[in-house]
Amino acid sequence: MLTVAVTGATGTQGWATARALLAAGHRVRALTRRPDSPAADALRALGADVRRADFDDRPSLEAALTGADSLFAVTTPFGTDTATEVRHGRALVDTAADVRLEHIVFTSAAHADRATGVPHYESKHLIEQHLRAAGVPWTVIAPAAFMENYTGGWTLDGLREGTFVWPMPGDRPLTLIPASDIGAFAALALQRRDEFTGRRIDIASDARTPGQMAEILTAAMGRPVTHKEVPLTYVRTRSADLAAMFEYFTTVGLDVDVAGLRRDYPEVGWHSFTDWAVAQDWAGLL
Repeated sequence: MLTVAVTGATGTQGWATARALLAAGHRVRALTRRPDSPAADALRALGADVRRADFDDRPSLEAALTGADSLFAVTTPFGTDTATEVRHGRALVDTAADVRLEHIVFTSAAHADRATGVPHYESKHLIEQHLRAAGVPWTVIAPAAFMENYTGGWTLDGLREGTFVWPMPGDRPLTLIPASDIGAFAALALQRRDEFTGRRIDIASDARTPGQMAEILTAAMGRPVTHKEVPLTYVRTRSADLAAMFEYFTTVGLDVDVAGLRRDYPEVGWHSFTDWAVAQDWAGLL
C-alpha cells in the first residue's frame, strides 16, 4: 500500500487521481489550499487525508509531503501566470526532493516538450526539465485536450444555443482525454514505479474532429448541435495563450498514439468521446 500526496486534489486532475488511488486501496494525502472547502469534505468522505498545502508556503509543503511515498504533481498558470506556475512547480519538486520522496509523477501537457510556442506548454516543459535534474525518480504524463472543457465556459454557453463553438476547422482531428483516464493512468504509473520511472508519455483516449464531436454531442444531448469555427483573431482578444494553443492544434496537430496506449494499458479503461458524452448530465448542465 502506497501513501501518495496528491496536489490539486480538489481540481480536475488531482480529484480523478485521488479517486483512482483510493479505489485501488492506497492512502491519499489530498493537498489543497482550502481544506475547509466542500470539495475537500467530499475527499474526506472518500477516505482521503486532507492537508493544507500552499506552493508559496514551504513549511506547509514540507509538512504535507514528509512521510509520503510518492507525489502526484499538477501545476497551472490559470488564475496566476506562467512565471508563477514555474516557480510553484520548482518549489514543489525541490521540497519533494528534500524530504526524499521515492517517486514523482508530474502531469504536463501533450507535446509540451516539442517547442510548441504555447505559453502554458512552455512553462510545463520548464518544470519537466527541473524535475529531471532534481535527483528524484520521476515520470511525466502528458494529457491531450480535456473532454471536460466542453462542459463549461463559452463552449457550454454555445451548446445551450445548439452550437459547438470551437476555434478549429470542422475536419481537423484533435486528440482528447477525460479526467477519469488521466487519473487512472497516473495511478497506474504510481503503482508501477519501476516500469514508469524515467519515462515521458503523451496520453489520450480518442481522436475526433470538431465536426464529429458535434455529431456525438447531438446524439448525447438529444438536440441538434452544429460546429461553428471561431476565428483565432477573436480568441486572441480573450487569451494570447489559448490562441497559440489552438493555432498549434490546427497547424501542427496534437498527435498521440491512442491505439498503442489502448493496447499496452487496457487496465486504464480508456473512454472514447462518445463514452464521455453520453455519461454527462446534459439536462443539468444546460
